[in-house]
Amino acid sequence: MKGVLEPYVEIHYLPGREISAAQVKDTDALIIRTRTKCNKELLGDSKVRFIATATIGYDHIDTEYCESHNITWQNAPGCNSSSVEQYLLSALLILAERKKIKLSDKTIGIIGVGHVGSKLEKVARLMGMNVLLNDPPRDRNEQGSCFVSLDMILKESDIISFHVPLTISGRDKTFHMVDSHFFNNLGKKIHLINTSRGEIIEENVLKNAIKSGKLESVVLDVWENEPFIDAELSEMVDIATPHIAGYSLDGKANGTAISIRGLSRFFNLDLNNWVPEYLPAPPENKIFIDATGKKSQEIIAEIILKTYNILEDDARFRKSLRAFEELRENYPIRREYGAFTIHIINDQVNAIPVLRELGFNIEENSKVF
Repeated sequence: MKGVLEPYVEIHYLPGREISAAQVKDTDALIIRTRTKCNKELLGDSKVRFIATATIGYDHIDTEYCESHNITWQNAPGCNSSSVEQYLLSALLILAERKKIKLSDKTIGIIGVGHVGSKLEKVARLMGMNVLLNDPPRDRNEQGSCFVSLDMILKESDIISFHVPLTISGRDKTFHMVDSHFFNNLGKKIHLINTSRGEIIEENVLKNAIKSGKLESVVLDVWENEPFIDAELSEMVDIATPHIAGYSLDGKANGTAISIRGLSRFFNLDLNNWVPEYLPAPPENKIFIDATGKKSQEIIAEIILKTYNILEDDARFRKSLRAFEELRENYPIRREYGAFTIHIINDQVNAIPVLRELGFNIEENSKVF
């Protein structure tokens, strides 16, 4: 983003967690991420009129306060949904390899079917999985929809993945929705994945569920008391990462673009259609695969893990749990599938259409023999 706004405004770059009331006192607008809490304490004595968060979530913004004080705010819905999709598919394929399972034999329960949940649904169906969807707000609004009850998700799913906003109270409360009742009503041992908000899981209850053998595996990208991580829990889960599922370079660029365009519209700047001019290519953006004798899941896993292997993020995090914020701030470049070109030969199981649907570029001379 640096250099884009300078011709139009006076701009200051600050670490998100360190932004203070004194620093924003004479500020007209903020472009933030999740670590900046926009509430009365920060904004009460400021001139701020516009806030853009370059993230899907916005629970770090006191929206009631903003709206009652004529502060316009916006988030960036869907900006990093493809990044989270990439994270989830990498996690699923790693778990499948470790547990020696065929994903097409499994049922996945997706709780929360917005931008990310919908992307996961598509990916799961591409992998041949049975999919159960739970989203009470959508279920109420969409007559004749395909959603099922939470109880059905708990009874029938082999894998449960969460994609809900953090809602503290009300009809659709998600705070601590994963509690003792949740685990007591499981129909079988499950693989549990959370990339939404850490606070939806009661972590002490989760630890008891792991100890009592109610879970096949656990993948956590989000934690209840970020950036202060429960070290015991991190040792108990199968894959642990520091809230980076949506941190692909493409996702960050999308969030930034949405924020800049919103700022431009609000202040009548000349950036309403701004997009990043250049994103660096991955070091190895061409992937060559000989698929002879390989099954579809095996081919897809080989390619996916060449583009993004979640275990590398897991290893960095486990080396330094206390460096949670530093790991996020200095996250290495990760590109999404569209930045890669696949050359595959001897695709006897017809994996190419799946790879194309995922967004990869397929070289024209890739052949099936």
